[in-house]
Amino acid sequence: MTDLTQRRCVPCEGGTPTLTIAQAQTLLQQTPGWSLSDNASEMYRTFEFKNYYQTMAFVNALAWVAHQEDHHPDIEVGYKRCRVRYSTHAIKGLSENDFICAAKLNALFDG
Repeated sequence: MTDLTQRRCVPCEGGTPTLTIAQAQTLLQQTPGWSLSDNASEMYRTFEFKNYYQTMAFVNALAWVAHQEDHHPDIEVGYKRCRVRYSTHAIKGLSENDFICAAKLNALFDG
């Protein structure tokens, strides 16, 4: 199994199937701290920080990852937290791209 942080996102078109719940749960094991929505159509994690500056630094790094991978999450930013939600909008569910980006954010935060 290849480390998700070493992979690159690939374009996903409307005909691409979403991951099954079983596939998503398997990939979730490689992205500690992340959770699946009830129907496994999205994944999410809330990152906690010491202050607003660290939160915004993380958001900027997240934006760089999103730009590099051309895969963009929904984010909610608060004073000392950032909640990130991934779902592949083109297929209205999860793809491997979501897990690749989640793993890269984990590496930023936990690394």
